[in-house]
Amino acid sequence: MPPRHDLHIPRQKHTRRLPSLRAWIGAGVMLFAAQAVLAHDASGETIQPVLKQAVPEAVGKNVLIATVTFAPGQTSDPHMHPGSIFAYVTRGHIESQLEGAPPRTYGPGEAWYEPPGAHHILARNASATEPAQIVVFAIAGEHDPIKKPIPK
Repeated sequence: MPPRHDLHIPRQKHTRRLPSLRAWIGAGVMLFAAQAVLAHDASGETIQPVLKQAVPEAVGKNVLIATVTFAPGQTSDPHMHPGSIFAYVTRGHIESQLEGAPPRTYGPGEAWYEPPGAHHILARNASATEPAQIVVFAIAGEHDPIKKPIPK
């Protein structure tokens, strides 16, 4: 059946709804908070939080997602994580070593797991000329940091 051209379909006015003042203030607060949590670790790698979310099926636990960027040749200080860590390399090559295990170099698309409390004695960018980046997925208590120094 051919289309009918005699039908009159009124055109709707396109109205653009502007965000409310509350939305603008909320966005400003979130932007400020995001900038406030951008952290340069004491050893120099850049940790950029992406998401922190409570996990209903694990009361008192949060999932934390962050990107960690290493400058060429940069090494992180030995550290540990209070919760489980899953790390995924998105750029470059990272040499990583947990206490009691041999060092291993991971490239783009590779990942590793660190159990809670494991001592991460080596984390460094394997390249002296190119930056490297990982995405970290952490499960931790509500007030736990994503990483902390190894106790002496």
